[in-house]
Order: sequence, then structure tokens, then C-alpha cells
Amino acid sequence: DTVERIVGQLGSPEIGGSYFTFSDENNYMIWAFLKKCYERGWIYKGTDVMPWCPRCSTALSEHEIVTEGYKELVHPGLTLRFPLKGRVRESLLVWTTTPWTLTSNVAAAVHPNITYVKVKYGDEYFYLGKPALDRILPKGSYEIIEEIKGIEMEGWVYEGPFDELPAQIRSGAVEAHRVILWDGVTEEEGTCIVHIAPGCGKEDFELGKIYALPTIAPLDEFGVFVDGFGKYTGMHVYDSSKPIIEDLNSKGLLFKVEDYRHRYPVCWRCGNELVFRLVDEWFISMGKKLNKPLEEITEEEKAQNLRYQIMEVAKKVRWIPDYGLQHELNWLENMEDWMISKKRYWGLALPIWECQKCGNFEVIGGKEELKAKAVEGWEIFEGHTPHRPWVDAVKIRCSKCGSLMSRIPDVGNPWLDAGIVAYSTIRYRFDREYWRKWFPAEFVCESLPGQFRNWFYAMLAMSTVMEGEPPFKVCFGHGLVLDEQGREMHKSWGNVIWFDEAAEKMGADVMRWIYCTTRPEQNLLFGYKRAEEVKKRFLIPLWNIYSFFVTYANLDEWSPKNLVTYESLSLLDKWALSKLNVLIKDVTRYLEDFNPYDAAIAIEKFVDELSTWYIRRSRRRFWKSERDEDKNAAYTTLYTCLTTLIKLLAPFIPFLTEEIYQNIVRSVNPNASESIHHNEWPTADESIIDEDLMRDMDLAVKVCSLGRSARNKAGIKLRQPLLEAKVVASEDVVRRVEKLKSIIMDELNVKRLSLTTQRSELFNYSIKIIPEILGKKYGKLLPKIQEAIEKMSAEEAIAAVKSGGLSLSVEGREIRLLPEEIRIVEEPKDDYSISEEDNVIVGVYKVIPENLKLEGLARDIVRRIQNQRKEAGFNIADHIETYYEAGPILTEVFESFGDYIAAETLSVVMRRGAPPGEAHSATYSLAGEILRIWLRKAA
Repeated sequence: DTVERIVGQLGSPEIGGSYFTFSDENNYMIWAFLKKCYERGWIYKGTDVMPWCPRCSTALSEHEIVTEGYKELVHPGLTLRFPLKGRVRESLLVWTTTPWTLTSNVAAAVHPNITYVKVKYGDEYFYLGKPALDRILPKGSYEIIEEIKGIEMEGWVYEGPFDELPAQIRSGAVEAHRVILWDGVTEEEGTCIVHIAPGCGKEDFELGKIYALPTIAPLDEFGVFVDGFGKYTGMHVYDSSKPIIEDLNSKGLLFKVEDYRHRYPVCWRCGNELVFRLVDEWFISMGKKLNKPLEEITEEEKAQNLRYQIMEVAKKVRWIPDYGLQHELNWLENMEDWMISKKRYWGLALPIWECQKCGNFEVIGGKEELKAKAVEGWEIFEGHTPHRPWVDAVKIRCSKCGSLMSRIPDVGNPWLDAGIVAYSTIRYRFDREYWRKWFPAEFVCESLPGQFRNWFYAMLAMSTVMEGEPPFKVCFGHGLVLDEQGREMHKSWGNVIWFDEAAEKMGADVMRWIYCTTRPEQNLLFGYKRAEEVKKRFLIPLWNIYSFFVTYANLDEWSPKNLVTYESLSLLDKWALSKLNVLIKDVTRYLEDFNPYDAAIAIEKFVDELSTWYIRRSRRRFWKSERDEDKNAAYTTLYTCLTTLIKLLAPFIPFLTEEIYQNIVRSVNPNASESIHHNEWPTADESIIDEDLMRDMDLAVKVCSLGRSARNKAGIKLRQPLLEAKVVASEDVVRRVEKLKSIIMDELNVKRLSLTTQRSELFNYSIKIIPEILGKKYGKLLPKIQEAIEKMSAEEAIAAVKSGGLSLSVEGREIRLLPEEIRIVEEPKDDYSISEEDNVIVGVYKVIPENLKLEGLARDIVRRIQNQRKEAGFNIADHIETYYEAGPILTEVFESFGDYIAAETLSVVMRRGAPPGEAHSATYSLAGEILRIWLRKAA
């Protein structure tokens, strides 16, 4: 087969089924769409001034301009004189940033309601907008002679800047130069007088039609001045600014030139600056803008107006975020007709045959129709794809005058190719049952700012014409990807990060997690700093959990064969599995609702809880040497959490989860699915979800957090055991905390945990009078009143205040103090450090007995030996010999807590003094003494 025919079959199920815009099916499907538009009278040929790329030699549609079509550029801002006819030394001051358009000037526009001034400047008189005075003329250089409204200037005639050009003379522009009115003139820039060239600007062209002005089109398709423009003929528009400015200056018309920075349209394909050019193009009519709410538009009006039909279809789609719908509706309500043609050779061959004799045209809806109507050239086209040059050989007969009709040379707008996918990719033309099975799509996703005017619009418009139905159920529109400072990425700015570079340096999974943990409606600030944050916040903790499990499972030769039953699990294990099954429900629900952000955040929270609570509280269960049921329960829980978690994470971070799966699942079970991505999605076991246990454990976590905060306030590290912690809370909270008392004691490193509802166990109270109130009332008795209060017990006084007032007898006088006249002062008891949140108070007893100080030092020594083991390069399971030299305090610690230190550090020998032979040594300062420790691997 030929390459051309293979290309024509791309997208078919036989060649992969992917979507190719240049396939025959895509092309003929667009023909069918255009035929429907033609049958409804919506296709027309129009003459208009369109944005034009001289390099690409083609017009750009409104969709292509508004999205990616602007850059910040600097152009010359020209202020020049338009001398008024019949008025000596009087001129309009006109401003423009496109010097080339002055060659085609026909009129000057003023706003009817803006105030204009006649000013004397040297020996000249200028007319310009009063709001423009300070930006155009130096202060103090002019004298205001007269003020008039723009409407009074209508009809004034002037001499144009290039009246000598043949194009000006032939068109009648020289006689047409006059002042016209236009509401589009603004006060914000320029002189408030706008030069009008109907052949060089869209608004200018519309004004030209209103005022019957001549139209001069100066440029050809390559941006070169055509005949009739004197020395500029043959000059490229990009090269014309300097000679035009020099020409204006030599004529005495140039007033001043200055750099002007503004947003200017550029070609989204090549980046070149656009010009505006008068061309014949083909359009799909969107219908009139009726300027009233959609709800007020009648069915009859909608039937004649494609714009409002598309709006109705758009409303049937679920938009994420919600405001995406309003973006789309606003665009549809205000957009112009859809320009569907391009002046290019290759692309979708528009199926429009036009009669050069009578102007009639016809749209062909498919290959079969073309064959039936062909009167010439079919034998040349047959066997080829519907592209130039072959399709251009086919001629058909004009239905009106009988002349031969040829296909127009234009090709189609690329958004026609993109918008038809809901029909061309799923056999709409020849297998409607199959098409209906897959239509509409469940979901489409693209950048909302970039595509609500383009792809989303094109799909909605084309589906509205074809079936009157939305082509997708859910439209997920995300924000833009910017650099870490919130700027757009540009190669010239040096802030572009290419995908291949990012995937290589930070990893694809890191990139994916960055995307998933950014709210879709927000712009994504992308960069290597953000990548490091994501690694530290989530991926490294996840990997550490996996590494922790693998390390100890390998040491204990544990495998899933040792899994224990649910009944054998501890409360902590059951809590973790309850949380896991809630996570399964939440992630499933979020993903089914097209909400990856909340799913990812829920997973992050679970990983954090698994790491900082479950593993933290279970470490000793994995460390201990005996292989009992409790250890198996911990392995069972962590293995279940890990294997389920990676399945939930597989769509988010497919590579990391595959690595973990192969190691902890496939390596121990060859019969498991070959890849994690071949597994069934996890389903929650409702029987394992224990809401009460989760609430209780959440409360225990809060108590521990408050306890650690209280320790920090007192400057007591967590390794230092304390005698007691007290929890003050409501009866319900106390009852729930009681269930998890041992976990809290272990986490807070306290020997005793007291639970109470009485704040007075942690606080001292005193009653103070408010002098500002009672001073006026009791005068000299005030000190005596305070003295009487201090003699009462705090509990008695507080109870009296709470019951409505405090009664006292002072110097034989009965006094009753109201609650608002006194205040209760609450202060923590001296021996406690306290932290409080949400009516839960935790206080730790700060007084440390000597035996607990020694135990705390034992923990410090363990930490130092563990770190020294790593520095020495020992494996985690290596048994060691420990030797030490220390002062009297630390020697007592070794003697009193030697067994504990040995067990924690896997020391089979612990001796005072230097070791015989070589050993890894380190010196520490601890408890005001020098401690030297030697470690070596046990024989």
C-alpha cells in the first residue's frame, strides 16, 4: 500500500485506533458536519479584515488569537499631524502604534461625548482630547483656546499623510478624509483621535461599512505592500516602520515618536507579529447576539441561532470547576462567527465547490455524494485521500447556472479537526449502534483558560449541529502551569522546564503528584523546589514506610503466610485497618467524582498517620527479638496497609508503586498479577471500620500532641521519663481516653496518667476584685474586702460567684459582690507545664526524681550508640560489643540500666573500659561528663 493510503487509514481499529486528524474518516466526518451547517443556511463567504500571519500566509480565527495569541511587545507610538483643510496651521493630533496602516488611512474617529480642546502650541493649533493633554504635550508648553465635544467635530475634513500614493487616489480616499464618530474611542491612551484604515483593522472595517468609506488593502498574503504604494510597493510590512517614520518627518507631519509597550497579537504557530488584512474567508454563522438572558430567548429564536443552541448543550455538561460553565457561556454569548477557512495548501480540504460564473456554492457531505455529483476528474481523485491536489481535480455542475464548479483552494481551521473527535473516532458514519455505546464521553480534561474558547467550544459546537447533545458528560478544566514565581514559562526568559528534563531530574511520579495535589482551578507553580517539597512531604515518608517493613520482614523472614486473623490484632492495628478502609471509600468516591485533589490529600494524610502514629507506636513490636503473635499482628497490619495503599496509589504514581509491588507481592507470590496495574481496585470492608475506635484514637493523638507541647514549654525532651501527666476533660472524653491509656503513657514517656474532670487539679485559683468598679462603690473598704476574700478557700469563693454572687461581712457590714465586680484568676500549678485545646487540657509534672533522670540519660546513651552503629556501618541486625569510659553519673546509668541499653542496641557485651583490639570509637559530652564509647561487631 502507498504511504498516502496508510496515512488515510490511521485511526481505524486495524491500525491501532488512535486519533489522527488527517485520516479519511476524520476528514469525511467534518464534511458531513459542514453539510449539515450548509443545509441550515449557516455557511457563508464573507469579506472581512482578519488577523493574518505573513510568515504562515494565513488568517487566524478569533479562537486562535484570544488564547495564546498575545505577547508583551514594544512598538513605536507615533503622534502625528493631520492638517485640517481650510484652517491655517490647524491640525488634528492623531496617534497610532502601526505606522504601516497610515498608508491606507481614510478617516479620523472621535468620541461624540469626550471633551476635545483646541490648543496653541508655538505658532500651530492642535486638536486633541482634553484627557490626553498631559501625556502628549509638555506642561506649560500650550495654551487652551477652546473646548468642544467630539460630536461638534464630525465632518471636518483633513489632508491625509499619504495622499500622493496611487492607491489613495484610485480608491477615492483623498476626497473621503473626514472626522467620524465612534464610541470605541477611549480616554486612556493616545490623543483620543484614532486614525481609521478600513482595510487594516476589524473595527475600522465595520466603521467603513457604516460610513461608506473606501477600503484600501495594502498587503498581499506574504505581508508585502502591493502595487499602488509608491516606494513601499514590494517592501515587507516588518521593514516599513522606519522609512514611514522618516517620510512623515520629512513631510513635517510627525509630532513625536516614543516606545510603547503593549500586548500585541502574534501567531500561535510561529510567534511572528500579526497584521490585519482584508480577505475573503468562509464562516459558520453563530447567529445574532440578542443581548438578553438565555432564559428569555424563545425556542423559535434558538432554532435560528446556533449560538444559543450551543449554550443550551453546554449547560447539560458538568463543569469542573463550576465556573467553567460561565466561562463557556460568556464566550458563546459574545463570540463572532466561526472562521473555518485557512489560506494554506495542506490540511482539511474544505468540501465547498464554488461557481465562478454566478457565485453559487455547494457543500459536499461525503465521498459518495461527491462521486454522484462529479462530472470531471473523479478518475484522478479515486484511490486517494481527500486532500489536495487530488480532490481539486473533481468538478461538479452548478445547480443554478449549469457551469462547472471547482473546489475552493482553502483548507479548514484546525479546530474543525479537533472538534469532531466524538464522531470520527467511534464509527458514527457507519456503525451508529457502536457510536451510541461510547457517546458521550464520560470525561474530557484540558486547560480551562486555554481550551474553553478552542477545543471545548469546537466539540460542543460540532456536536450541537450533529445531534443536539453534549459530546462529553464532564469537562475538567485545570489552570495553567507556571514557574515557581507564578510567571509564564518562556524560552527567552530562561525559565522553561522541558518535560524530558523534568522527568529525568525529578522523576515522573514526582511530577504526577505535584499535579494531583494542586487544586485544578488554581495555576500550578512548577519547579524543582516544589518537587523537593513533594518528596519530603509525601514520597520519602512513603518510601520509608516501605523500607521499614522490608528491613524487618527480611530480618524476621516474615512472609504473608504468617498473616494473623483480625481477632488477634491490637487496638492500634484495628485502628490502622479501620483508617485504611475509610481511605478506600474516600479515594474511590473522590475519583468517581473526578476529584483527584481530595483523593491525593486523603492519601497523604493516611501515609502521615501510618508513619507518625502507627509505626511510631509499633516500633518496639518489630524490634523485639521474639517472634510472637503480637509481632505477627504488626506485620499483618503494615503489610495489609502497604499492599492496599499501593493499589490506591497506582493511578497516581505508577512507577514507584510498581517497584514496591514487585518486591513485596510478586517476589513472595509468583501467582499474583504480573503488574500492580493488573489488580482489581480495592473495595472497603465495612465490618472493619470502627468509628468509635477512630474517634478514640484521634483523641489519643490530640492528647499526645498536647502532652508533647507541654513538655516543649517546660524544655523537657521526650526521651526524659516523667512521673506523671494529667488530662482534664469532660466525662465523655475521660472515658474514651481511658481505653487508650497505655498508648498515651508510652508516647508521652510518663509513669502515670491521671484522668479527671476537675481543672483545679492543674490550676490554682484566686479571686480578685475589680477596683475600677468597686472603688466608687465601697471606697476605703476596698482593701478590707480583698483581705476577706483571700481568707476564703478558692473553691468556696468560686462556687459562690458561679451561684450568683459572693457575700461577705466586712467591719460589721454585709456586702454582696456580683460576678461582674470580681474576676477569677486561673494560674497553672507551679510543678506542671500545661497545654490546652478544645476543652482538653494536658499537664506534665515537671519535677524529675533522680531515678528518672538516670533513666532519661540511659535513653540518651541508647540514641548515641544507635547513631554510632550507623556511622560504623553495622547492619541493623548485627550484634555488637559495647565498651565505655564515663564519669560517676554516667557509670551509675550503665550499672543501673545496662540490661536496657544492651537490649536496645543489640549489645551482647557491655563492659567498662577500653576494648582489646580495634573498635569504632566516639566521644560525647553528656550530663556534664565526658563519655567515650567503643563499638565492634560481636564475634
